[in-house]
Amino acid sequence: MGRHRFRWWAALVLAAVAVLSACGPGRSGTRTLQVIVSVNGSYPTQQKQWFAYIAQKFKQRTGADLAFDTFSSTSDVLTRMQTSVISNQGPDVFEIGTTFTPTAFSTGAFTTLTDQDWAKVGGKQRFRPATLGLSGPAGREIAVPETSLPYVLVYNKELFAKAGIDHPADSWDGLMAQARQLTGNGVYGLDVAYGDTGDTWKLVRNMTLQLGNPLVQGKTVTLDDPRTLAAYRMLYSLRSAGVADPATVGWNNSQTLAAFAAGKAAMMLGTSGLSQHTLDSSAVAGKYAYAVMPTIPPGHTTVPAGGVPTTSILSGNNLVVADYSLNQDLAFDYVDLVTSEAEQEHLFDVFGVLPANAAAAAKATGGRADLAPIMASGQGSVGTPFNGAWADVQLQLSNVTVQLIPQLARGGVSDAQITEQLQAAQKIAADAVARAR
Repeated sequence: MGRHRFRWWAALVLAAVAVLSACGPGRSGTRTLQVIVSVNGSYPTQQKQWFAYIAQKFKQRTGADLAFDTFSSTSDVLTRMQTSVISNQGPDVFEIGTTFTPTAFSTGAFTTLTDQDWAKVGGKQRFRPATLGLSGPAGREIAVPETSLPYVLVYNKELFAKAGIDHPADSWDGLMAQARQLTGNGVYGLDVAYGDTGDTWKLVRNMTLQLGNPLVQGKTVTLDDPRTLAAYRMLYSLRSAGVADPATVGWNNSQTLAAFAAGKAAMMLGTSGLSQHTLDSSAVAGKYAYAVMPTIPPGHTTVPAGGVPTTSILSGNNLVVADYSLNQDLAFDYVDLVTSEAEQEHLFDVFGVLPANAAAAAKATGGRADLAPIMASGQGSVGTPFNGAWADVQLQLSNVTVQLIPQLARGGVSDAQITEQLQAAQKIAADAVARAR
């Protein structure tokens, strides 16, 4: 081989080695665990700081590196998951919402947790029983609870006192009456983030279950049920009755919370413990309190026969380990670390999320009467159906509001308009459930 050809060949080999090294463990031999989590839109700076903090802890514990990526929505993580399943590579650990766990389970792409796997993360006894409700079918669980985020109502105690009201009502009709009483002088009675479709379907699902309609049961889908119509009617009536700020039609949860924090609303639906830090540094600091959302459905003074007095969806984040991962030992090390008592307390301090770890939750909420409604909502939460098509059903529930936003912005939505959207959603959801594993 001539000198110039040899130099060219040597350069090519060195370049190939460099590429392979970049894809592998690195020159030092250090492995990297890839973790994808939901982006925290409320506390982006704190989330970046937490990434650096937990990466350092993980390095000290295992000698390995952590590489974080984020997704912004359910559809985003679904796309990432589908891509990883098809290519058989991608993140080692996924952080997913509890309601998305059935869809993850249906892919068959995540590790079924054995007794030995549970032991690696402290055993099931490490976690609050309520947080295990959407880990998977008994004996075939895939998900380890990371955080708990039961939904509650937040209200302005000062405005309530001025109106002579002691506490938010336990029925939806009673809450509407209170909201009318509290509306006036530049203050709205009850705001809801209509523009945040990740919020609206959860409220609708609560009301339908309270009315006795589970939406999905086995292969049966009932989105076009009159009880679903009643739930949407109540949700939209807050806008048409003038008790919710017209601007909420385009607001996300953070914007709606900001209006409440500025004293512009007496109540806000569908918040969580994540709101604590925002409210404690706002104009309503010391003036707000949490309450369980109504458990008595629209049109009733008690829960009807067949109804379930649910307080919230079973909400929070789960951790699942990819079957294709070549770093499963590190993956379980990571899950063990972030669900440990110390790190769960740290998550609570930084973000205000309720720990899934039982000991950490007891310590974080002990003596905190202000957090009792959040704990109570967690205990009264009911999980969404463990169906592989639930993500599609959830998307259709959200899409009803997306399609009706223009009408809502004009002041109100008719039953006929809601029914039309529910019929379209019913067909798509029923097809998805029929195909689901």
